[in-house]
Amino acid sequence: MGLNNFYSDSTEHHHTHTQKIFLFVNYILLGASSSCIFLTLSLRLIPSLCGFFFILLHVFTICGAVFGCATVSAPHAGADSKWYGAHMVSSVLTAIFQGSVFVLIFTKTGDFLGNLKSYVREEDGIVILRLAGGLCALIFCLEWVVLTLAFFLKYYAYVEGNNGNVAMKNRGKVQDNDEDIKNWPWPFQV
Repeated sequence: MGLNNFYSDSTEHHHTHTQKIFLFVNYILLGASSSCIFLTLSLRLIPSLCGFFFILLHVFTICGAVFGCATVSAPHAGADSKWYGAHMVSSVLTAIFQGSVFVLIFTKTGDFLGNLKSYVREEDGIVILRLAGGLCALIFCLEWVVLTLAFFLKYYAYVEGNNGNVAMKNRGKVQDNDEDIKNWPWPFQV
């Protein structure tokens, strides 16, 4: 009985710590994505089609971070696997697209700047675009951190089970009754 209380308290401590880190990383994602939007708007106030999709990617990143914060902060955090699955899928897709944009910005800066149809000088536009690319790289890395933390939060919610009970405590328990063993063949009755 003391071991189960220790295990539950230890899991609760890790769960709270992981939840705080998850929220902190999502807040950084919010800041980095909104900064990318403002950097893109500084290149051209009314964006081109390429700029619109670039901004839309960051809006999706912001929505995913807000959704993650709201889901974790809810009283039933981690209880509904539908929302967990939706968050994981959106985070994976956002991370993939952020990584693609990051590579595109740093390999084809001039072409990407031309597609944005910027009003600023080319030298200044390249600097602004590389700043946005650096933020995309940061967002890419943080999205994978968020995915890992979301996995651990789901794991802790599974281990805790309903009403704070440890769901897995009976899974590895050795049975005390000898009735099941009596039905086994003789060599296995130890």
